[in-house]
Amino acid sequence: MSNVLLQVVNLSKSYKDKNYWLNRRCINALEPLSFNIEAHKTLAIVGETGSGKSTLAKLLVGAELPSTGHIRLNGQTLEPGNFKQRCQHIRMIFQDSGTTLNPSLTIEQLLDEPLQLNTDLDELERYQLIRETLQKVGLLAEHMNFYPHMFSGGQKQRISLARAIILQPQVIILDEALASLDPSLRSQMINLLLDLQQQMGLAFILISHNLGIVRHFSDEMMVLYKGKVLELGKTTDILQNPQHKHTKKLIMSQRFQLLNR
Repeated sequence: MSNVLLQVVNLSKSYKDKNYWLNRRCINALEPLSFNIEAHKTLAIVGETGSGKSTLAKLLVGAELPSTGHIRLNGQTLEPGNFKQRCQHIRMIFQDSGTTLNPSLTIEQLLDEPLQLNTDLDELERYQLIRETLQKVGLLAEHMNFYPHMFSGGQKQRISLARAIILQPQVIILDEALASLDPSLRSQMINLLLDLQQQMGLAFILISHNLGIVRHFSDEMMVLYKGKVLELGKTTDILQNPQHKHTKKLIMSQRFQLLNR
């Protein structure tokens, strides 16, 4: 039985070139692409800078409207302009978690905002859910009263994770969310993410330049180049036997960097 959670069908994005005569030319940031993700699975998206990874992430969370195609979640088509619907079901965690946390708010206030905007829970119910969520990501309930500057980088990433899962989403996009962590903290974070994935039935979309993380963390991977999909399949198959020359180049460049550290 199929366990497909997220379906992306012919999704693309084009922009008009404002510097071109009469604005007639379009720049294709992302060519039409399609893929599925199952619950409890992770899809890694890799590619050079400018390959379309961030554009795809923005389309998935509703920050950009697609030029073509649609997204289906649990068989239901998500409305392109319904940002509140996307916010509840598809969440994103960024690389620099510190810049996404309002320094003037306590952790309780930061986590309470999405609950007030997206749920009908009363104050006591929200308070209990915030406590439980903090404990779920390895923080203490007492941290509710702390401010972001009082935490380390690894703890801030856990706070960002708590904010991402507090609405019980189905898909989480990790936009280089593990890149800034040192190897020890990164390993802890990956283990935490995998545990939450199994507990909550989450699907992860991992955007990363680090093929070591991709190999360890993802089930499938997609290689993008200039907005086009070069390869899509099982992570181990692509890394062991890449078919496209740009995929081979990407893998070899990572190996070269590792050998020269």
